[in-house]
Amino acid sequence: MARPAHYAASGIVVEKFVVGPFENNVYVVRCTRTGEAVIVDAANEHDLLLGVARATGVRRVLTTHGHWDHIQAVTALRDAGIDVGVAAADAEMLPGYDFVIGDDDVIAVGDLRIRAIHNPGHTPGSTSFLVEGHPLLLTGDTLFPGGPGNTQGDPTAFAEILASIDRRLFTLPGDLLVLPGHGLDTTLATERPHLDEWAARGW
Repeated sequence: MARPAHYAASGIVVEKFVVGPFENNVYVVRCTRTGEAVIVDAANEHDLLLGVARATGVRRVLTTHGHWDHIQAVTALRDAGIDVGVAAADAEMLPGYDFVIGDDDVIAVGDLRIRAIHNPGHTPGSTSFLVEGHPLLLTGDTLFPGGPGNTQGDPTAFAEILASIDRRLFTLPGDLLVLPGHGLDTTLATERPHLDEWAARGW
């Protein structure tokens, strides 16, 4: 039986795979007209991801950030000829990469356009990916249901991630579906009213 899509609409299918001991979410975003696809975060279980890549036409990986649990399959995918991209500020955290993803870069995946949004705080190069024309925002470990990603008690990084979420994400339409790096989906409208609570609690 075919695996149900995590999200599907005219021109796009998104599949979600939960991999590794930290239950990382890996997303495959595919243009249904051309068959072109990307993986967001080559986190773990490289044999699974290589099979998915071969089956779905993946030629590139977009990395949300350089923490080790999100990059365990990078070497295997690169060895298979799949290009890996990451923000410059996190590039040295990866075992290797092929292209740099700049803030506001628009990445073409067939007919789809995926815009990179720099969200420093969880790491210096943390990046979210907005699928233009579709209500989809892939946030890595920047935004989860219930708050921002962990900043390890660093007040500067915490202020940075809150400001980034407020100015770069919460200015987007509230109906955007947030696909985080771990756990369940949420929406911007669900999370936006709680920003002051997060600031007050300090995490």
